[in-house]
Amino acid sequence: MAKPKRPRDLNLLARKLVEELTHDADEGKSPKAVRAGRLGGKKGGPARTAKLSPERRREIAKKAADARWGKSS
Repeated sequence: MAKPKRPRDLNLLARKLVEELTHDADEGKSPKAVRAGRLGGKKGGPARTAKLSPERRREIAKKAADARWGKSS
């Protein structure tokens, strides 16, 4: 079985490579389980935010900014 030819256009080649590398990200997982996990994630963040005090949210945000920008407190 021969391999399909890759496109000569760089944009089409890049698209094809990305599709080849990422196409099986959810392979082997139940679509129902994937949807349920996504729903839980969409609910969890806002629920966590609602229960945190403004001071604690500020601390978490500062820690994240320090980690991202390489500053130490």
